[in-house]
Amino acid sequence: MISAESTISPEAIVQAQLDAYNAHDTDRFVACYAPDVRIAGWPSNETHMEGRYALAAFYRLHRFNRPALRAELQNRIVFGNTVIDHEIITGLESHTVTAVAIYRVDNDLISSVHFVERPAAPDR
Repeated sequence: MISAESTISPEAIVQAQLDAYNAHDTDRFVACYAPDVRIAGWPSNETHMEGRYALAAFYRLHRFNRPALRAELQNRIVFGNTVIDHEIITGLESHTVTAVAIYRVDNDLISSVHFVERPAAPDR
């Protein structure tokens, strides 16, 4: 639930982190997240990362070091303090990634992110 003190919309916070992602600005990117942010898979709910420091280290070492990295927003749904983004990510190794992220925003910061996991490819 969004607090009465909230001054920034959940959509604006998620957009700010996307803009920082595309600028490869680690400090601005992690400033959009709560200190104890949890990144997990959906529907497994398996934790992939916890905390702002882990987030900063991962993106600094594995994402923002790629000059061509870019996320292009395809669609966004805003439902209260939940923002769901469908993105196309380019600049990762040699392939394009389709991603769906479910952001929860509390107290003007992203408190959790669930990345929708792709189903396993069927055996041939």
